[in-house]
Amino acid sequence: MVKVLISDKMSPRAAEVFRERGVEVDEKPGLGPEGLAEIIAQYDGLAIRSSTTVTAEILAAAGGQLKVIGRAGIGVDNIDQVAATAQGVCVMNTPFGNSITTAEHTISMMMALARQIPAADRSTQIGKWEKNRFMGVELYGKVLGVIGCGNIGAIVCDRAIGLKMRVIAYDPYLSEERARDLGVERVDLDGLLARADFITLHTPLNDATRGIINKDTIAKMKPGVRIINCARGGLLVEEDLRAAIDGGHVAGAAVDVFSSEPARENPLFGSEAVVATPHLGAATTEAQVNVAVQVAEQMSDYLLTGAITNALNMASVSAEEAPRLRPYFTLARELGSFAGQLTQTALKSVHIEFQGHVASLNTRPLTAIVLEGLLKPLMDNVNMINAPVVAKERGIEVKESREEKTGDYQTMIRVSVTTEKQSRDVAGTLFADNRPRIVQVKGIKLEAELAAHMLYITNYDKPGLIGALGTILGDGGVNVATFHLGRAEPGGDAIALIGVDQPIGEAVLTAVRALPHVAQAQALNF
Repeated sequence: MVKVLISDKMSPRAAEVFRERGVEVDEKPGLGPEGLAEIIAQYDGLAIRSSTTVTAEILAAAGGQLKVIGRAGIGVDNIDQVAATAQGVCVMNTPFGNSITTAEHTISMMMALARQIPAADRSTQIGKWEKNRFMGVELYGKVLGVIGCGNIGAIVCDRAIGLKMRVIAYDPYLSEERARDLGVERVDLDGLLARADFITLHTPLNDATRGIINKDTIAKMKPGVRIINCARGGLLVEEDLRAAIDGGHVAGAAVDVFSSEPARENPLFGSEAVVATPHLGAATTEAQVNVAVQVAEQMSDYLLTGAITNALNMASVSAEEAPRLRPYFTLARELGSFAGQLTQTALKSVHIEFQGHVASLNTRPLTAIVLEGLLKPLMDNVNMINAPVVAKERGIEVKESREEKTGDYQTMIRVSVTTEKQSRDVAGTLFADNRPRIVQVKGIKLEAELAAHMLYITNYDKPGLIGALGTILGDGGVNVATFHLGRAEPGGDAIALIGVDQPIGEAVLTAVRALPHVAQAQALNF
């Protein structure tokens, strides 16, 4: 039975879902880094929120046992994704479970900022009646600039349009067609800064967005602008924003997230022009249940069936796709392993071709699995998650092509490998029983089902080889299970792929290689 640790406070529904799916689960919030490192090697999965920080040291302490980290929420800056990928650990989040809640909080913060509601509330509750002091502004007709138009940003756009605001949006990935569908005007960043009366942030925190609101970008904004940040704390430089508020250029800010949390002290604190909340964007009963259920379902699906949803460091495979892809997983891994075990010199490139039925499927995970099979014979601790990164780090060019038109087979995958000294290719298909078959090696046609132990031979098509080979295998105590032959032409290049019942020893290999007309002999294990 697979085992999962929940290390942060989470809705009880998460543990219930795990147990309903047949996953053993422990709930241990508040462990701290040392406590987590001590026990993490016991678990296949780790479910967290924002309190747990998953460092490279914790991932190393997992000792290869950990397979998936699930973040109940959107932000994953508390997870070392580079280290997780290097360790072959899938990182998932739940980007949709709290989207409506976070978008609604953004609109609430914008309204509170526009009408100075928190300051007016404090004044009124201590007995003052400062009706003329708190002069607000309407949202009607104002220009809202949305930086980041993903799921949450799009919901904010919709709500703001309902308030009769004019919405402009900056997002490098926002297409003109999508902007039209949302009813917003697509602009560049400078254009947004110059025109917006209100600016709201809805981007992930990365190298491109860190500190996107700073003294230089603030200087490009119109006087009296108001800024809302319910996304990630590091998106704005808090000292620069406070200086702009104190100087009067920025009329106010509404902030739910901070560069350091929990925020006991912050440059923005102490100003009546700032509305601050303690990271409440996802703090509704509905959102907490939603993200807890979603992370438990996603992690369970991955651990039990291989379905991959909302993964950040690998290609996703939906629950509907997983059954159709699963037979191809085996084929892709065997093709990659076949080519990898025959590779003796440094890899330069790999080309993966998908033909026929498989070309209409989600091929990204299949490419990753081919790379896993290809690299595994050459190095340890490689799986479909880190294989693409390992290939890139080693300068291996990876190409993928798809052709839905069928050829000799209804469906086929071909893996072509180029090394420093040679090129080779191997192709395979699925027959009606969904079991993989090798159907071509180095352009030579044959039909072979791979076995746990095999002998691969390239030779010249001359008489006497099969008899001599049988004698060597018999004398070596090697029992032949299957025997597959193919040749380019009579008397030309030929291939033998022989399934055997036990591993082939070096003495037998040496004897086979010494046979006349044998160019190469290699033991393969699958």
